[in-house]
Amino acid sequence: MINAKRTIMAAGLSLLMLLATACSASGGENSPVAAAGSKATASATAAGSTPSTKENGKRIAAKVVRVVDGDTMKVSFADGGKVKEETIRLLLVDTPESVDPEKPVQPFALDASNYAKTMLTGKDVQLELDVSERDKYGRLLCYLYIGDHMFNELLLENGYARVAYIYPPNVKYVDQFRAIQKAAQQKGVNIWSVENYAQEDGYHESVVKGGATSSPKSAAPTTTPKPATTSKPPTTATSKPSVVYNSCKEANEAGAYNIKQGEPGYSAKLDGDGDGVACERR
Repeated sequence: MINAKRTIMAAGLSLLMLLATACSASGGENSPVAAAGSKATASATAAGSTPSTKENGKRIAAKVVRVVDGDTMKVSFADGGKVKEETIRLLLVDTPESVDPEKPVQPFALDASNYAKTMLTGKDVQLELDVSERDKYGRLLCYLYIGDHMFNELLLENGYARVAYIYPPNVKYVDQFRAIQKAAQQKGVNIWSVENYAQEDGYHESVVKGGATSSPKSAAPTTTPKPATTSKPPTTATSKPSVVYNSCKEANEAGAYNIKQGEPGYSAKLDGDGDGVACERR
């Protein structure tokens, strides 16, 4: 009888030990390790199901509806099956003002605006965003592409804009923009044709000859300067003009543009394309 009881007790103890071992091996859902694993899995799932809404370098197809200014346009594009219209502001560039109600039209502003209208109005373009999408006015900030060319760069290359409004983190192309600007400065084209007009803090109309501020035409008159008086007038049609310019920049600063062959100030070295007109206004 005693042996039978011992056998039953031994069997019971063995069963309890087996149950305890099984529970320990499986672990509970609320144990620290299991909970940590569940959180990690949930986090990974959530991250995978919520991709970034703006891929780096992705371009948006759009159409230019209207050019407001040299660096500001209205565009339309498809968004969620609907056509949406936005005002865009080109990043890292600044053209002279032509539509600011608080400022007169600045020299070369109409040139920049007309260039943008010719290049962009009604054209299919692409927009590339940087990190911050909008400015304080709610305008979409972007780099604009027309064909294979970035229009921001074309403005700089042709001397219609300066590098400006450099606000991190929207500085993706600032170094190459500065290199393009430097080349335009060395050529002395448009805004760089008047010394100290385009500066780090903006455009200074007061340095333009005559203090003209109403338009680029007044900033760069097309009339040629009068020849200096001499004791003897020229005796032949081939006599050298009495006004000599060492460069087109020097001529532009004196207000001379489109100097025709035979007129005071014309010289072959200033007529790069040999068409008989030197220091042509571009």
